[in-house]
Amino acid sequence: MTSTLLDNIGLLVTNDPAHGFLTAERENAAIVFEDGVISWVGDAGQAPPADERVDVDGRCVIPGFVDSHSHLLFAGDRADEFERRMSGQSYAAGGIRRTVAATRAASDDDLLERATLLVSEMRAQGTTTVEIKSGYGLTVVDEVRSLVLAGRLTSETTYLGAHVVPPEFADDPAGYVDLVTGEMLEACAPHARWIDVFCEAGAFDEDQARAILGSGQARGLGTRMHAGQLAPSGGVRLAVELGAASVDHCTFLSETDIEALSSGNTVATLLPGVEFSTRQPYPDARRLIDAGVTVAIATDCNPGSSYTSSMPFCIAVAVRDLGMSPAQALWSATAGGARALWRDDVGVVAVGRRADLVVLDAPSYVHLAYRPGVPLVGRVFAA
Repeated sequence: MTSTLLDNIGLLVTNDPAHGFLTAERENAAIVFEDGVISWVGDAGQAPPADERVDVDGRCVIPGFVDSHSHLLFAGDRADEFERRMSGQSYAAGGIRRTVAATRAASDDDLLERATLLVSEMRAQGTTTVEIKSGYGLTVVDEVRSLVLAGRLTSETTYLGAHVVPPEFADDPAGYVDLVTGEMLEACAPHARWIDVFCEAGAFDEDQARAILGSGQARGLGTRMHAGQLAPSGGVRLAVELGAASVDHCTFLSETDIEALSSGNTVATLLPGVEFSTRQPYPDARRLIDAGVTVAIATDCNPGSSYTSSMPFCIAVAVRDLGMSPAQALWSATAGGARALWRDDVGVVAVGRRADLVVLDAPSYVHLAYRPGVPLVGRVFAA
């Protein structure tokens, strides 16, 4: 076994709930990890010996980012849609079908190459855990191959056959739901940890979402949901009712939605890159936090509504436009993302957890929002 000492840490964010406060910061700290697992955390002057010592020279160290919502298996782009939106056109779900057509026509090698590049971008910006959805194939064969390819990049794979109704089922949406909950699910479930559904106008209604998520639960998959992105609906409350790990977007929420979230265990995952890219209103994160809702932040990296792989960018937007403090945004991008994936081994710096650590070229994590757009991730340790 090889041990590494990360020494001379000016400010360490642990998120360790044992310390009883949000980011659980400590100064003049050190960490020892062996074979990818943290074995010691404490004061720098009391650090035990290790095989290798890395002096971070007073920099800030944080847990690796946990990006709990992304769509990386796709071909083509939709820059023209973005340009039109910036000229005043509103966003709608229909553009997904363009990406479906391009993805179906792409080879496995092309899809994997692009997804690998995006994961590399994420890693360079501090993301050490990423969830990847299918959803741009929408046939049995294409959904399976998307999940198989995603599985080469992460263990957090999500079956999203219910992204939109594909063109060939335009006149038979019920038939497509039968496919998603039947043959497609049977083929995809062995390659997925989660099942998801886009519960919005133009995609799937609440009754369809209930049937889709229920079928996934019957196959042992954890549940997630897209809801509240384009307009208020009952999707958020349905996610809580079904015990979903996370309901994502939450741009439009009623008081009833917030009450449901605060009374359940479903994480509200906010996706600031979407509102930045679509000019939709930003969700009010402080309203959720004040109500006792667990909040996560993720990139939603996809070619249509949020083509960013940068969690630091999403943190900066969350602080400026979602009403979050720097500490709340950082926690949501690390420990919050871990909760959205039902993970207790990431998002926290503590003995026995994965050694997923980010050394910032800054004295404090506040600089992630204070210096937006500046590449502050100096070094990344991933397990």
